[in-house]
Amino acid sequence: MAIEPNHDEHLVAAVERGGGKIVGLDEARVLVWIGLPDDFPELPDAVEWVALESAGIEDFFDAGIVDDRRVWTNASGFYAENVAEHALALLLAGLRQINTAVTRHWDKERIDTSVRSLRGSTVAIVGAGGIGASLGPRLKACGARVIAVNRSGRDVPGADEVRRSTELDAVWASTDHVVLAAPATAETRHMIDAESLAALPNHAWIVNIARGPLVDEEALYDALVAGEIAGAALDVTDPEPPAADHPLWSLPNVIITPHVANPASGLTREFAPWLAKNLRRFAAGDELISVVTPGREY
Repeated sequence: MAIEPNHDEHLVAAVERGGGKIVGLDEARVLVWIGLPDDFPELPDAVEWVALESAGIEDFFDAGIVDDRRVWTNASGFYAENVAEHALALLLAGLRQINTAVTRHWDKERIDTSVRSLRGSTVAIVGAGGIGASLGPRLKACGARVIAVNRSGRDVPGADEVRRSTELDAVWASTDHVVLAAPATAETRHMIDAESLAALPNHAWIVNIARGPLVDEEALYDALVAGEIAGAALDVTDPEPPAADHPLWSLPNVIITPHVANPASGLTREFAPWLAKNLRRFAAGDELISVVTPGREY
């Protein structure tokens, strides 16, 4: 198999654990791609499987790279533990007003009246795949009730309730806070819009650790200013980074982190065990983990 554009030590070790060996692209049956779409190579016919290191691969679809001539996998769910941890940190920071305390110092009167507890609240995880399965137990450990939302309505371990994505109107009306973990597709674009924001309670926090286009940021700004919701914590924006004069920067009830829920420092280390597992499956002729469905864009 080939690893492009460079031979990371974690991935090389994973290939060896999976029973493979590193060769040039012209000899490979498998390509592990850890770069961006811009530099993606022309694939020889012999390549049967392309393993993309990214979880969100809409840029690869937009570039016309993903084809139906071979199997493609992404890293959906591979980084769930890291991202779930960050999502919980963002939600707690907002509810406990840690972001406000950092900037306003000892403004006890203002902060004391705004602090809320996660305990006893309901949190909806929209797009409850691997991240949802990791985040749910963390939320429940803090005393929250969890609604998991996915396309199929399949069970999510630890969730108190599961809803299909077609039932979002009912979800907005029955939750306190929302964590977005859905892929970016035509269907999910601006799922958080003026209508959904108006349906949420005014104490709601929205956390987005998925993709920026899930949120209509103009509608979000208006809702925050009007007090329709309490706050937003965004690890992703549209575009990235937001412009220096973007109005969201000026709001005290907005937390923005620079797309670090899954930090680059640990990316290949987290990806490596899954690559080894998929290599063993590939060698045995078994179905691979996280196969991309071209018609669904993820």
